[in-house]
Amino acid sequence: MDTFTRNYSIALAVIVLGLLAWWITASWNPRVGELNEVLESDPKLADYVYDFRVVDYADGVATISTPRSFDVPAMRFLEIVKPELAGKAQDDPAMVAAQQNLIEHQKRAQTLILGQPEVERVDWQLDVQWLAEHGVQVPAR
Repeated sequence: MDTFTRNYSIALAVIVLGLLAWWITASWNPRVGELNEVLESDPKLADYVYDFRVVDYADGVATISTPRSFDVPAMRFLEIVKPELAGKAQDDPAMVAAQQNLIEHQKRAQTLILGQPEVERVDWQLDVQWLAEHGVQVPAR
């Protein structure tokens, strides 16, 4: 290998390693892990069909994943996790009960996270990956 190729390869490797180190330190947030431990240790949330998790924490704002939004209504999520609800009307008692159960679990996750030091607010982020894994395409905004 000639000198230029060797020096070029070394410089390229240093740049790639530097970018990789920067990416790891920029995306590593130990507070997210701590907040997720709070959610995982709650027995009521642990038994639910969806795992709410903190996906980001910055400046007192914790962002928690959710399987529903204005774009993907709760009914769509519930028909996936409870196939017996497929095709039922929104006002069917079973569907209403399942929606209420989802709301209670989502509020519980929010309350647990808001109860942690330094957390001032909770934002919600649609769990596009979970939905995609279950065959739901989310409309682009």
